[in-house]
Amino acid sequence: MNPETTHPQSHDWCALPGDEVVERLAINASTGLSHAEVAERRALHGSNRLAEPPRRSKLLVFIDQFRAGIVYILAAAGLIAGLLGDIKDLVIIFIVLIINAIMGFAQESKASNALAALERMLVTQVRVRRNGVTDEVAIDEIVPGDIVLLEAGDRVPADGRLLLAANLSVDESSLTGESVPVEKRADALTSAESPIGDRLGMVFMNTTVSRGRAEVVVTSTGMATEMGKVAEMLVSAKPSKTPLERQLDSLSKTLAMIAGTAAFIVFVIQWIIEQNFKDALLGAVALAVAAIPEGLPAVVTVTLAIGISKMAKQNAIVKRLHSVETLGSTSVICSDKTGTLTLNQMTAGEAFRGG
Repeated sequence: MNPETTHPQSHDWCALPGDEVVERLAINASTGLSHAEVAERRALHGSNRLAEPPRRSKLLVFIDQFRAGIVYILAAAGLIAGLLGDIKDLVIIFIVLIINAIMGFAQESKASNALAALERMLVTQVRVRRNGVTDEVAIDEIVPGDIVLLEAGDRVPADGRLLLAANLSVDESSLTGESVPVEKRADALTSAESPIGDRLGMVFMNTTVSRGRAEVVVTSTGMATEMGKVAEMLVSAKPSKTPLERQLDSLSKTLAMIAGTAAFIVFVIQWIIEQNFKDALLGAVALAVAAIPEGLPAVVTVTLAIGISKMAKQNAIVKRLHSVETLGSTSVICSDKTGTLTLNQMTAGEAFRGG
């Protein structure tokens, strides 16, 4: 196999003329790849997708509802009460915890299903020349060497070198943050060290054609693209706790310290007075259980669920229950320019006809 085709991302494509890029990728620009070549390259380079954090299973989502400091304290108190024969407290505590977990699980599952449905609806097609015929294929089926035809409004499916460009400008705000569309030229040559925004002969994955038409040869797909490098950093980033989760953890530690200290004092005093270890321990556990607000997890879950429901009515889907509180805790949003909080795109708001 030609080494140029095996590792297409190994070249500084922006520094090469379009015809040389076509030659190194071992393709015919007028006919495009054959079906056999497409299958061969897809087997080599994989699907044209960006890596995503592994999705949690339904079981893990349910188990995660129990991962909170105050839940651990309540569960421990309930178990101790049950071991000492106080079945009533054990049952009440665990019913509260299970109801809370079911509510949180239901909300997160609902959001996850809604997002999955949106993703299925947003499968984008792109025009590609293969076997001498122009056809539409799904973006994730694009492979290095494909000849892609772009026009205004199209999303660029992968990184590629311009072969032809007619009055072409591309919105690269999703990659560079610059809201002003970049004028592109097929004859532009830049060094490999030049910033992405200066590579005028290249187009990049997930950017949008603002104006004009273009013919592009795909040079990199999936995680080998410039957007793939960004996705790799996002996938490797560790999730941080929300402000509410940090506050609840702090509250749990404080409650555990106070309840534990009070329970120990009561246990010692009662044991000294009554000389009955079991009764003294049961009394201490009863005090600890009474000092901990069993309904707090359920109250927090219900409150967040109401917030998620209200945001859903405004067409905002929240993936994780506790994340809705993070937005409420935001006091300052630092934004650079148009295209960050706004789309910087013409949008049809209403349609009507006269007569």
